[in-house]
Amino acid sequence: MKIYVAGIGPGSAEDITPAVSSALADSDIIVGYKYYFQFITRYLRPDAVCIDTGMKKEQERAKTALEYALNGHSVCVISSGDAGIYGMAPLLCEMVSKTGTDVDVTVLPGISAFQKAAALMGAPMGHDFCVLSLSDLMTPWKVIEKRIWAAATADFVTAVYNPRSNERYWQLHRLKEIFQKERNGSTPVGYVRQAGRGEQKVTMTTLSAFDPEDVDMFTIVIIGNSQSYVSGNMFVTPRGYYGKEKRTVHQQAHSVGQSIMIESFRTIKSELKNKDVPLSRLWPLLHAIHTTADFEMENLLWMDDDATEKIYQKVVDGKVNTIVTDVTMVASGIRKGALQRLGIEVVCYINDPRVVAMAAENNITRAQAGVRIAANEHPTAIYAFGNAPTGLLELCDLVRRKKIMPAGIIGAPVGFVHVEESKHAVKTFTHIPKILIDGRKGGSNLAATLVNSILTYADAENLEPGRDV
Repeated sequence: MKIYVAGIGPGSAEDITPAVSSALADSDIIVGYKYYFQFITRYLRPDAVCIDTGMKKEQERAKTALEYALNGHSVCVISSGDAGIYGMAPLLCEMVSKTGTDVDVTVLPGISAFQKAAALMGAPMGHDFCVLSLSDLMTPWKVIEKRIWAAATADFVTAVYNPRSNERYWQLHRLKEIFQKERNGSTPVGYVRQAGRGEQKVTMTTLSAFDPEDVDMFTIVIIGNSQSYVSGNMFVTPRGYYGKEKRTVHQQAHSVGQSIMIESFRTIKSELKNKDVPLSRLWPLLHAIHTTADFEMENLLWMDDDATEKIYQKVVDGKVNTIVTDVTMVASGIRKGALQRLGIEVVCYINDPRVVAMAAENNITRAQAGVRIAANEHPTAIYAFGNAPTGLLELCDLVRRKKIMPAGIIGAPVGFVHVEESKHAVKTFTHIPKILIDGRKGGSNLAATLVNSILTYADAENLEPGRDV
């Protein structure tokens, strides 16, 4: 007594394996869903009987097959794709096991729908992947959502079965929402409707542009991982053989240092209390938290609307070619690669002999003296403060007296004397874009990383920091 459980592939004749075609030809009873009989007619014996148990009648189908087998018939139960993947094989094996029936079940693998869809798009499943079903007929949605989160956070390439139906209309939207919290908006997404059949349609897009409304129950969706990319009409997830190949027109493969930084930024973003942060604020915020490991920066980072973007635009438009810092530690923390790439010079006057003399002569701090000299030599530079509140207050006084017009101000002095006052003072200049760290906290490292966030703002949308590391 024997039952074949055969995966007939996604639908095309060329995707049916020889083992399955032989099993079909050997069987006098074929049990399956009627829609799939059209794909196997050519392999059947003239006297074969096809038994259809209808949609959502899997248990009835399995019982029928078992009864015919026990009565001495040669039975083949068909499943689309692979019989062991959301198919009839698990049910029949379990039924035979639970009932103790003396029937030999032979499972014949087939080409799964996700494999066919992947092949049509290139090689999206080239590295670790998982397969999810959004059908909650047998599995509670809470369990499905937990698995979605796991797939998204673990950076698996993810194939999605049963993505959408008339009754199940919102689940794919929720899956997209979860993946957007963990993946870049540029992550490739491909979906294939009726893979391997006459109505076959292949679509490739990105996670941010993906519209779940374009998908139905005959569609397989594949979401790439952080390394996936599209080249021409090929969706590729690399194994790593070409570690230095170009992934996009603009981006080289990530170095080890950059990869670590990217992973850190994604971790930080996932742990933010406020998920709805404009990109112009999110980018410096991620830099600030990455530098300090202090999530209080969510509350302490203060900035004018779109300040990051506005200052960056002045840089790329050639309106800014100098950054003035209050101390050398800020200057040393600004990435040299970014400065060279953008043609920016960093100037710090703290050890300039003229500053030392002016400070002694006027009984002021060297930071104040440095700002006075800088105002004459670089009145339209970006000014970054990570140590000296007296320097920031001096800058405010010069701006108020129209002696200087900075392209932007980074204010992150640290300490207990005049620190908070200096930050309150600079906020009054609404015509100058500013990024500040409120309160007593700050420091040279914070000032430098905020400058770096401006210089790398072109990488913000794809959440890919560290190209100059």
